[in-house]
Amino acid sequence: MDINIIDFDTTIGKKKPRTIAGMVNTNECPFCNVAALVDIIDTDGNIILVRNKYNVMDPSTQLVLIETDQCHSDIPDYPEEQMRRIIRFGVQHWITMLNSGQYRSVIFFKNFGPMSGGTIQHPHMQLVGYPDLDPELMYDTAEFEGITIYQDKGVELNASTTPRIGFSEYNLVLHAEAYTDTNLNGKSALMPKTDSLDLLADLIKETVTFIKEFYNRPNFSYNLFFYNVEGKLRVKIMPRFATPPMYVGYNIHLRPTSIPDFAENLKKHIKNKVF
Repeated sequence: MDINIIDFDTTIGKKKPRTIAGMVNTNECPFCNVAALVDIIDTDGNIILVRNKYNVMDPSTQLVLIETDQCHSDIPDYPEEQMRRIIRFGVQHWITMLNSGQYRSVIFFKNFGPMSGGTIQHPHMQLVGYPDLDPELMYDTAEFEGITIYQDKGVELNASTTPRIGFSEYNLVLHAEAYTDTNLNGKSALMPKTDSLDLLADLIKETVTFIKEFYNRPNFSYNLFFYNVEGKLRVKIMPRFATPPMYVGYNIHLRPTSIPDFAENLKKHIKNKVF
């Protein structure tokens, strides 16, 4: 079986600060102390892109996108414009890394909550460039297909009918009409149009809000995963629970029978919003 595998430096990993409830080993949030941040790459108001001090994967370039200066907030709490700025800022830097020629793969993702694989409570995303990993081993295109919930401006929101792990996974797919040809560092590159990116941000915010309200649990956790699929952007929104042993041990994917119900419930939630 072809797989991507990379070294994880446990010597560095054990030094990482942990501020999520249940794994606290420091009282000070490293992202709140902006004056102490080093290797800042770019900023947009209270949004900061910084080089990760704990580069645990070798070889890779790890960056952290700090989403806000509000430590105990999250996507459902953001004003509309803050969410849109985060997505514009993050996607711009992600596409720049993808087109830099330095990496074979670049991943862009978010951990939130104790079940997500994260260690820091403060809202943030990560961009990681890998010089050697094969991007085609990171997804199956069928995982982005599903029951359509909303579609406009080239942006489709659907409930995945081939989920990676199971339960209520949602996909955002940017189709060809969401893109424009742009000059990026002297090279031609496809970039999402601003109005399509803003709609993407709005739909991410409302989907995360919906699943957080639906599950209504103190340890609510989720991931956002961004993918470059044949030059087009895909996003998977995945609430996180204990990973099914069938998937961990045998790579068996679970497809819950409640997918149509989840799709209909989110459709009703989205219908009450004005984009």
